[in-house]
Amino acid sequence: MQWLEHWKTRARGLERELYALYFAIKDERTPWYAKAAAFCVVAYALSPVDLIPDAIPVLGYLDDLIVVPVGIMLVRRLIPPMVLAECRERAQARLEDRRAARLGWLGMAMVVIIWTILFVLLVYFVRRCFLERT
Repeated sequence: MQWLEHWKTRARGLERELYALYFAIKDERTPWYAKAAAFCVVAYALSPVDLIPDAIPVLGYLDDLIVVPVGIMLVRRLIPPMVLAECRERAQARLEDRRAARLGWLGMAMVVIIWTILFVLLVYFVRRCFLERT
């Protein structure tokens, strides 16, 4: 069962990196473009909506196993090393205190609100395009 422990360790590392990106978004020393990219990666990781639905066997989880780690790797290159190191320390401290590590209802509500707004805008623009043509 060494492979299971290996994957658990990697999953914990991804969780720490996501928290570090979350803290980097809030840090004023992080450039705006790095904040935007980090926000997209964190939102995708927390989002219940995936590029490929999880209900599709194997492929459903493949996007989570590829998109999130690749996104993290790309965003890490955009954040200044000193800022990233400090954010990783804060993330590790937060994860050690499991009660504080839960994003809870507020994080979930933000993701749902963002997806709802995007969906409403999509419906609006699609309806507008079809109503103007008829």
